[in-house]
Amino acid sequence: MIKNVHPADVLFLLTLQVNFLLHMGRLLGIDYGRKRVGIAVTDPGQMIASGLTTVGAHEILIFLQDYIAKEKVDAFIVGQPKQMNNQPSESAGFVNSFVTGLSRKFPDIPIHMVYERFTSKMAVRAMIDGGVKKKQRQNKALVDSISAALILQSYMESNKFQ
Repeated sequence: MIKNVHPADVLFLLTLQVNFLLHMGRLLGIDYGRKRVGIAVTDPGQMIASGLTTVGAHEILIFLQDYIAKEKVDAFIVGQPKQMNNQPSESAGFVNSFVTGLSRKFPDIPIHMVYERFTSKMAVRAMIDGGVKKKQRQNKALVDSISAALILQSYMESNKFQ
C-alpha cells in the first residue's frame, strides 16, 4: 500500500490519464481486396481490435474520409499479402496501388504494413470456433471484416512493448 499520497496528487494523475485516453485516436485495420475491403478498428484506448464493416473497393477512400471526419485515426494498418515463400502474392500489386492512393489522400496519417497469410482461413476458423452457423460463415463481407481485425490484432501484439 502506498502511504502519504495526497488525494490531490491522485486526482491530478487520474486527470492526466483520462486526458491522454481522450486524445488517443483509433488504429484502423484494412484487409484490401479487389472487390471488397474489410475494415477493423480499435477502441480509443487502442486495446481491443474489432471488425467494423466491409465496403466495396471502389468506395473505400470515400468511406475512410467519412469515418475520419467522425473519429480520430492515429494510423492505418494494412495487410500485405505474401506467399508461402515470403514473396509478394499476385494481389500485392493491387494492395500497393491502394496504399499509394491512401497515402496521397491522407498524408498526415501513418500507414503500417503487416505481413498477412491465411487471414481469411483464420477468420473462418474463428467463426467456426465461435459457433457461427455455416450460412453466416459463407458471408464474405463478414470474413473480410474479421480478417481485418486479425491483421490489426497482429500489429497491436507485435508493437505491444514498443
